[in-house]
Amino acid sequence: MPVQLTAEDAKQSLNEHVAAKGAEIRAKFGPRIGWHELLQILEDRECVRYPCEISFDEGVLDPGEFAHPMPKGDKPEDGFTIFVHPVFRLQLQEIPKLVLYQLVLVNYGEFASPDDAETFGATILGISKDDYYDALCELVAQTGSESEGESGGHTGCQCGC
Repeated sequence: MPVQLTAEDAKQSLNEHVAAKGAEIRAKFGPRIGWHELLQILEDRECVRYPCEISFDEGVLDPGEFAHPMPKGDKPEDGFTIFVHPVFRLQLQEIPKLVLYQLVLVNYGEFASPDDAETFGATILGISKDDYYDALCELVAQTGSESEGESGGHTGCQCGC
């Protein structure tokens, strides 16, 4: 008799996969992930499926967003621009936290959840999901966001992630 997988099984499987991929990336580029390492990660197709560049431009960001990947064309292979709020332009040491969160959308599309993004980023950075989430909330407060956000079961953050 075939096994029936549920949507919850698929969610759990993806989260386990992003954790494993995050551990691979940390082993390859860590233990410290800064600006230089982030640029190397973005160039490595074993880490990021499609070409990505970073642009400090809030024009495409919704209120409360700190970053967002936008496709450059009709196909994922055309690459993505990851738009990052310009308030972070002079905080290069913080950019990996913001961009790693976005890479699950690049790699897995709409199947990825905020929980997957937290798992991925936290694993690469070698910190707990709660610490990663708290760091994102502190950073996003710098954007002057007034929107309420919720991510991965966390509430009360102004991050809009």
